[in-house]
Amino acid sequence: SNMPNYKLTYFPVKALAEPARFVFSYGGIPFEDDRFNRDDWPKIKPTMPFGQVPVLEVDGKKYAQSVAITRYVAKQVGLAGKNDLEALEIDSIVDSIHDLRLKIGAFHYETNEEVKAAKENIAKEQVPFYLERLDAQVKNNGGYFVGGALTWADLTFVALLDYLNFMWKSDLIEKYDNLKQLKEKVLSLPAIKSWVEKRPQSEC
Repeated sequence: SNMPNYKLTYFPVKALAEPARFVFSYGGIPFEDDRFNRDDWPKIKPTMPFGQVPVLEVDGKKYAQSVAITRYVAKQVGLAGKNDLEALEIDSIVDSIHDLRLKIGAFHYETNEEVKAAKENIAKEQVPFYLERLDAQVKNNGGYFVGGALTWADLTFVALLDYLNFMWKSDLIEKYDNLKQLKEKVLSLPAIKSWVEKRPQSEC
């Protein structure tokens, strides 16, 4: 069967679309990288299934939710685990990575300064808790998150790092050697290296 036509729509940043872009790139799957101007968002929002992005169009049909999109692409390129149990472990790591993102985002996006300070204190306790466990997971699984081999959990983590560091305002993984090695490994994959070199530049 012919390969479907893929179009990934998002703001002109890495953030939540970057994991899917990494997986597409790794698999050598062509996709339209549709980045709209922020000023156009009010026009685009009502056309999206749940009024949010990223959205993946497959042959013209729209699908929402960044994790679901990334998982689907990972299945197409063989990065979704060797069996259901591995897939479960990958899902559990990916969900934990997004929990970490939400803890960081909770204070980053808070506008009330008092509340923001309180949320930042909470994050300062919770973030190391997550990072220690993610680091140990890589250490105990042969240098990857799951099964001693590359999966979309690894690509998700590294793809989100710029966004996480941007919100955290410093290098999240500075003290975590296994996560640092994982980052180097992923960024040195030829297909990922080439994607990172050619993608549009953005702060997060």
